[in-house]
Amino acid sequence: MRVVLAEDLFLLRDGLIRTLREHGCEVVAAVDNGPSLLRALLEEEPDVAVVDVRLPPSFTDEGLQAALEARRRRPGLPVLVLSQYVEQLYANELLAGGEGAVGYLLKDRVTNTEQFVDAVRRVAAGGTVMDPQVIAKLLARGEARGTVGDLTARERDVLELMAEGRSNAAIASGLHISESAVAKHTASIFARLGIAPSADDNRRVLAVLAYLKR
Repeated sequence: MRVVLAEDLFLLRDGLIRTLREHGCEVVAAVDNGPSLLRALLEEEPDVAVVDVRLPPSFTDEGLQAALEARRRRPGLPVLVLSQYVEQLYANELLAGGEGAVGYLLKDRVTNTEQFVDAVRRVAAGGTVMDPQVIAKLLARGEARGTVGDLTARERDVLELMAEGRSNAAIASGLHISESAVAKHTASIFARLGIAPSADDNRRVLAVLAYLKR
């Protein structure tokens, strides 16, 4: 798996390079600024990009803007964001296209190597990986508009796990309920939010989050 990495802090960048290489990934470019990231993404055509949001020169949103521009030129480019903050706007922009192959993790909540590498692989394979705090921000925004507020407490639990990319079996295990109960809750969630059901876990996650972002 070919990876382009963008991180301006040397020690963290070096550690991520080592971690990725130890798990069989080829880091084809490791950059520390937005313009270099865009060039690397377009020239290297990686399997996945691991991107910090705030990069030089202005330390605002260069990393995300470069990734989004590359994704516009190469639709479906897998992008995993590593940020110190819940940047709601950026999560919305990533999800807006609905293609999948996106992730958003908070740096201080990545607790082990396996969690990080699994997220990279899942995004590269076209999946969706969202930190629960990012999901909570999106859900809170939806509730303020009166969309998620119509859900029951259990439906909200199911929705948050759906947004993490969990299968019905995984949701059932996590909530200690049956898969048939998960299916019923899922159908109810889609009905309340006006979203057509889908058997594709990734598509249903993107549909829910895309709806909540509007």
